[in-house]
Amino acid sequence: MLRLDPGDGRVRTTRQFDVWEGGGEYNVARGLKRCFGLRTGVITAFADNEVGRLIEDFILQGGVDTSMIKWEPFDGLGREVRNGLNFTERGFGIRGAVGVPDRGLTAASKMKPSDFDWEDIFGNQGVRWLHTGGIFAALSESTAETVIEAVKTARKHGTIISYDLNYRPSLWKSIGGLEKAQEVNREIAKYIDVMIGNEEDFTACLGFEVEGVDENISSIDVDKFKAMINTAVSEFPNFKVTATTLRAVKTATVNDWGAICWAGGEFYESEHRPDLEIFDRVGGGDSFASGLIYGLMEIGDPAMAVQYGAAHGALAMTTPGDTSMATKADVEKLVAGGGARVVR
Repeated sequence: MLRLDPGDGRVRTTRQFDVWEGGGEYNVARGLKRCFGLRTGVITAFADNEVGRLIEDFILQGGVDTSMIKWEPFDGLGREVRNGLNFTERGFGIRGAVGVPDRGLTAASKMKPSDFDWEDIFGNQGVRWLHTGGIFAALSESTAETVIEAVKTARKHGTIISYDLNYRPSLWKSIGGLEKAQEVNREIAKYIDVMIGNEEDFTACLGFEVEGVDENISSIDVDKFKAMINTAVSEFPNFKVTATTLRAVKTATVNDWGAICWAGGEFYESEHRPDLEIFDRVGGGDSFASGLIYGLMEIGDPAMAVQYGAAHGALAMTTPGDTSMATKADVEKLVAGGGARVVR
C-alpha cells in the first residue's frame, strides 16, 4: 500500500503528507534486503497507473525484486481495480497512533492462485524462504486461496515457510468474520514452519486461549502464554519455531519492548527494553520478523535470532515510515549491548 503520513500532525487536519510504501508481508522482505543484505522479492499485484508505479519505485529503492508483480490494467476510475492507500498518524504521548486504510477493490485483493506459477517459483527458482501472513489472507476469499496454494507448493519443494497471523477483525468481517479467520488460518497453519503472532492472534486465528490477557500485554503471565504455545505446537507439530513480540504500551511514545520464541522445545527471550522511546510504532513487528528470520537462516541459533528480531524491531520504531532504516551494523551493535552515544 501507499502510506500517507501527516508527520507530527493529524490526518483530519493536515495539509501535507509524507509518502512511504508499506505492507505487513512486504516490510519483512524489505528489511531482509536493506538491513541484512539477503536477496528478496515480492509477489503482489498493482493497478497499472501512476500510483502503482510510485509504489513500484519505492520497492525498487528498497532493493526488493519486482519481477513477480502482476500489473492489472487501470480502468480510469478505480471502479474495477485500484491501489491501496493507508493514512496513518504516528500518535504522541497520550494520543495513540491511528490508521485509516483504504483498500477496497485493490489489485492485491483480487489475486487468485492461478495468477502465479508456484511450481516455477518454488521448484525452479531456488526460493529458500516464503513469508506471508494473515493480512493478505484476509483481503478476500481468493487471497486466502492464494496463500493456501502458495504454502502447499512451497512445502512440497522444501521451502521454509513463515507466517505472521496479524489478526485484523475489520478485514475478516466482510468474508465471514472470526469463524472464517479460524477456518482459513488453521488450514494454512498445517504448512507453516515458523509461526509469528501475539496472544490475540493465536486466540482469534487458531482458537488457542491464554489466561489472564487484556488489552495490555504487560498484564500477561508469561508462563500462561508459554503454556498456550506448548498446546499450539502439540496440535501443529509442523511448527519448528513460534515467536511473538512483548509490548506494553505506556504511551504512544514510550513502550516496554521485548520478544520471546519457542524452538526445539525450549523458550528463548530477548533482552527486555523497558521505557523504549518510540518515534513511529508502525512496522515494528514486521522488522522483528525480518530480524528473526535472518537469525534463523544465517546464524541458525534461535537464542540469537530472537535477539536480532527484537533489536531490529526496536530500531525500526526510531524512524518514520513502515520500513526499517537500520543497518546490520546497527542491529549487531544493539544486540551486543551498545548504547546511543554519538558516533563520529
